[in-house]
Amino acid sequence: MGGQNMENDEKINKLLERIKKVGKEGNLDLSSDEDLSIGIMNLISIEEHLFFTAQKTGKVKYYEVLKEVREMRKNLLKMIIKDYEGEVWCISKHLLAASMRLMEVGTKAQTKGEDAQAHDFFKKSFDLYNLFWAINLGKVKKEEIIPTADKKETPIEYVKQDFLGKLSKMISKIFDCCSE
Repeated sequence: MGGQNMENDEKINKLLERIKKVGKEGNLDLSSDEDLSIGIMNLISIEEHLFFTAQKTGKVKYYEVLKEVREMRKNLLKMIIKDYEGEVWCISKHLLAASMRLMEVGTKAQTKGEDAQAHDFFKKSFDLYNLFWAINLGKVKKEEIIPTADKKETPIEYVKQDFLGKLSKMISKIFDCCSE
């Protein structure tokens, strides 16, 4: 098991170096893209609220606004997701949506004084957000995120806590808002 951890650490370090290199070459404006991703998260949330408002009020006009907001969100998402295959588009959208929703649930838990639960939701939200970026930076190979079938699989709990945690730390280093 220790060898596998060292192998994962080495892969993550190599990946981090490649991503840092891309940032230094100026190929990505991570600050603007990060701001745009937060805007997209809010548009997804607006879509959800428009849907529920339409259902609760029975007013069709909310569906019309939802359609316009959805088109805006799709166009903006295309600015971040440059190259995708299979279901990466949908996975990316749902990662942002889940991240935003878990952040909101964490905020509500914090308001109730349930700090430990809030922090757990915040961590999960941040891990999903960083997974979104790991997938969409364009320099991350699919097989570095999704284990190949020829390797022995590890229990989901181990992968979820260990791999996403390490991946999240790696991506959060890239999005250090203080480094300009």
